[in-house]
Amino acid sequence: MHDPSATIAAPFADGALMSRPTFALLAASLALACAMPAFGAKPDLTTVAERSGDVRTGRYDEVIQLCAAFAQAYPDAVRCIDFGTTPEGRPMKALIASRTGALTPEAAHAKGLPVLLVQGGIHAGEIDGKDAGFRALRALLQGKASAGALDKQVLVFVPVFNVDGHERFGAWNRPNQRGPEQMGWRTTAQNYNLNRDYVKADAPEMQAMLRLVDAWDPIAYIDLHVTDGAKFEHDVAIQVEPVHAGDADLRAAGRAFRDAVIADVEKHGGLPLPFYPSFVEGDNPASGFVDGVSPPRFSTGYFQLRNRFGMLVETHSWRNYKHRVKTTYDTVLAVVDQVAAHGQDWLRIAAAADARSLAGQPVPLDYAATDKVRTIDYRGYKYTRTPSDVSGALMTHYDETRPEIWKLPLRDDVQPGHLATAPQAGYLVPAAHAAWVGAKLKVHGIAFTVVDHALPKRGVQAFRATKTQFSPRSNEGHQMLTVEGAWQPETRDVAAGALFVPIAQPKARLVMALLEPQAPDALAAWGEFNTAFEQKEYMESYVAEDVAREMLKDPKVKAAFDEALKDPAFAKDPDARLAFFAKRHSSWDERFNLYPVLRLDTAP
Repeated sequence: MHDPSATIAAPFADGALMSRPTFALLAASLALACAMPAFGAKPDLTTVAERSGDVRTGRYDEVIQLCAAFAQAYPDAVRCIDFGTTPEGRPMKALIASRTGALTPEAAHAKGLPVLLVQGGIHAGEIDGKDAGFRALRALLQGKASAGALDKQVLVFVPVFNVDGHERFGAWNRPNQRGPEQMGWRTTAQNYNLNRDYVKADAPEMQAMLRLVDAWDPIAYIDLHVTDGAKFEHDVAIQVEPVHAGDADLRAAGRAFRDAVIADVEKHGGLPLPFYPSFVEGDNPASGFVDGVSPPRFSTGYFQLRNRFGMLVETHSWRNYKHRVKTTYDTVLAVVDQVAAHGQDWLRIAAAADARSLAGQPVPLDYAATDKVRTIDYRGYKYTRTPSDVSGALMTHYDETRPEIWKLPLRDDVQPGHLATAPQAGYLVPAAHAAWVGAKLKVHGIAFTVVDHALPKRGVQAFRATKTQFSPRSNEGHQMLTVEGAWQPETRDVAAGALFVPIAQPKARLVMALLEPQAPDALAAWGEFNTAFEQKEYMESYVAEDVAREMLKDPKVKAAFDEALKDPAFAKDPDARLAFFAKRHSSWDERFNLYPVLRLDTAP
């Protein structure tokens, strides 16, 4: 158990920081030099937030300073590391903390220790996790909270993931949020939303994070956020996967993990929820909530594919900063307690999941809540919905002086959506795409081999799209694609240099999430294979007319055309009528709408 009173600190003192990265790092170095204590004195491990009474949060120079200060104060228990560099040249800092002496990945793995990774500031305006995490770490090291927990685990703490976004400081960067006075920005300097990037891994910051994850292999990854939304009394949502998704044994452990953390937060005065409190209809409370499983562009959807726990912590934006930091502090320490108590069991369950074969098994690609509804009591405020003279829409007004219990519908019967049967052997990525796909696989730690010889007339499974839809607008710099179709047996010539990605590996679910074309965050879904679904060769209409008349001499073709003409839409569409013949002509591109990645029943 932990004692929140251990976070009380001295009066406020803030430091300035110039905006340009080079000057920022210089200022950070000067601040660090000035902050280093005289010989024999203990470094100051309090935060700007504490010293301001949780009115302000510090700039990134504070993270650099505190990272070094914690390592200096506890040299046997803390390491301060850089695990990457941002596009604007700032160091990405992590603190490694343990009382076991295992302060490297190799040492942690050799001792069989569970690793917990706690991450703040992926959306840098939602910065509760940074300030709460430093306080929790200090309380752990001082023995004022969760006594003995660091003797049973390694804690990897990333105070700020989106570092460049953190330094885009401003007073109104989070207009839906109460405090701190100023905060960072949601996206990176390259305008990536890192919590949409776990699978596609476009951002340098995400690539650095995934390398850190692959090195440490945390059994649990805790992602600290602040939600937007309506005004109500509940102060935090705590979601875990696997619970609805992933390996069955891990789902049972994940549910117990989530419920235990929620119970502990409640003991400390919190009002937690096990689902994300976003109304079905905009700002209409009466519409209720729908639970679900996030796709793997998000942290909680991603880590269940690695057979590890992902926890999303969303404090409520309308609570003040002091309350939110306290709630996050309570949550982090509750998680630390659970890892100490159950981490060894989780490692055993995860190892069994890693070893379990998915070959030939149906595997869900996504999940959705059914229409099954139950009514819940929800702690809200009295509200009215009246027409707005500004927007013209219905506007919801909340009276925070009048709490009330809402009776709301909740759909939380979450079931698998699309299913894909895992290949018996694995996937084959053709040589033409091997370089960039191989780079994506490496950043996720997925095993593959290079097939250094040709595979002539190889029996494979190929996916041909029967319907494609390109998104009309860009998303994270990508034109998304949805496809309909199916895997069918084919014989194809495969050139040397292809990649074989076996399904028999611990990250098999992640392999399928990347390479099954109908998975919601597959490489294909993010538009990485769009050229395969673009028609590049065509037949001029006047040529097609002549070709059609020649082909109609074949009774089978004529019968098929006559049958097609019974469809009024087809009959009225000149392009469709000519395409009927073009698709049957030898000039037709047989690779059009052929997904380049193949599946194998036996290894090459």
